[in-house]
Amino acid sequence: MKTSPQVAHSVCTSVAELVRLQYMARGLPLAGSATVDNPMVGHFRSNVRGRGMDFEELRQYRQGDDIRQMDWKVSNRTRKPHVRVYAEERERPVYLVVDQRLSMFFGSRRVMKSVCAAEMAALVSWTALSSNDRIGSVIFNDDNMVELAPRAGRQQLMQVFHQLEDFNQRLRNAEKGCSSQLNRALKQLAEKAGHDALIYVISDLEGADESTGQWLSRLAQHNSVVLSFIYDPMEQTLPLGGELAVSDGQYQVDVDTDDLTLRQQYSQQFEQRLGRAREFLLARAVPVLPICTEQPVALQLRQMMMAAG
Repeated sequence: MKTSPQVAHSVCTSVAELVRLQYMARGLPLAGSATVDNPMVGHFRSNVRGRGMDFEELRQYRQGDDIRQMDWKVSNRTRKPHVRVYAEERERPVYLVVDQRLSMFFGSRRVMKSVCAAEMAALVSWTALSSNDRIGSVIFNDDNMVELAPRAGRQQLMQVFHQLEDFNQRLRNAEKGCSSQLNRALKQLAEKAGHDALIYVISDLEGADESTGQWLSRLAQHNSVVLSFIYDPMEQTLPLGGELAVSDGQYQVDVDTDDLTLRQQYSQQFEQRLGRAREFLLARAVPVLPICTEQPVALQLRQMMMAAG
């Protein structure tokens, strides 16, 4: 029996699907003032750093110049007022830290969390490409991690997409591995990211702990960090109704959703991850974008833009 393309896409993504998101990315901002006002994580406003400024030239003062840019040393030496002129950087590094662990291979609505994460990464990539920004990535699963150094251009974007497809489709045959891979990915990026980068961490925060927050804080010291918290509605509360069939596309198990102990344990696991997201938002000043598997990612981002005014 063949699997329909729609069902296949809901379980795993492909380069072709990520390429199709190009037009959905139009008008989506990468930086600016990030406002989070969501019943899941609360309200918080954080200034995400925009592009940096590069020194361009030193010239004599002209009427209307910003006096704050006056170079007093040169002005005193030449006895003529001089100002330092800056130009906005034409490009900056945009890093994607994308979680493709087994915990992400779950979905009860439109797509798996792993597909949702890949879509989020693709939308950020397309927006970065349109701004001539350099795109870099750290994509990881339970056992492996692949890093791409930031480069500009469509060829780099396609390389990121191929890595996303590869990691995403491996999940069909994945086994549970190291729970600390998220921290390892953040640590690896913290050692190489430098300054003034825009970093999107896209994960369900499975296994997140105090070290996760510390690495996020370290990255946020000199960079703009945005956390995209991926979740599925069924992770919040199991539906009542007795036996529920759960499948990974190959195998199927039945779960008794009326089991009170199971329901409590299930909800507690989600609340623990959600609590981490709130902590990163409030204590670490890292903006959090909750992204649900139920709706297209681009639609959710546009709704957040409208809510932010």
